[in-house]
Amino acid sequence: MHERCVVFDIDDTLYLERDYVRSGFEAIGVWARTWLEISNFSEVCWQEFESGRRSTIFNNALALCGREPTPELIGCLVELYRSHHPRIQMLEDARAAIKQLRGIASLAVLSDGPLAAQSRKADALNVREWASSVVLTEAFGKQFCKPHQRCFTHIADRVPARRYVYVADNPAKDFAGPMALGWTTVRVRREGGLHRDRESETCKPDIELPDCSGLLTALR
Repeated sequence: MHERCVVFDIDDTLYLERDYVRSGFEAIGVWARTWLEISNFSEVCWQEFESGRRSTIFNNALALCGREPTPELIGCLVELYRSHHPRIQMLEDARAAIKQLRGIASLAVLSDGPLAAQSRKADALNVREWASSVVLTEAFGKQFCKPHQRCFTHIADRVPARRYVYVADNPAKDFAGPMALGWTTVRVRREGGLHRDRESETCKPDIELPDCSGLLTALR
């Protein structure tokens, strides 16, 4: 049994989530070019994303391209987005941190989000090559998504260690669960991260880093 088990979030912790967004828009753009005869749909979606109008991107993009955003069409686009095979890569600082920690700590992954999308991200990043346990919270039901403690205790039951660490990016939901269990919490406030500027008065992580490169030193 290792002294520590270090558990990683996926989005904006191991890679930049905006890269997944761009990958999804590109996949939809290929489909839209064929089936909607819209040649620039991915570019319009990306412009909406960059503008900050993120809750209605597909509705706005369709309207801008002269198509009615019907519920059926929106549902189709959402499904295509979540089920596409993402073109993403693990960031070098995360890769280096995992290499440093392997052998001296147990490693695991715990991530929220639509199950189909998160499983494809995990596959694209090859997390099973190094993670002893990979938990996607929606597999347990949406009621057990973060900040619920259920999936954190699931990892602790399967990966024995004396101390547990959770490395993630979003203070609004990532840290309340593990903090209540006595875990050490590490926030990665990554440049370009979607939650980089978000704060929480109730969940202050134990450690804050600009990326994963200083993780080993911080834990020591």
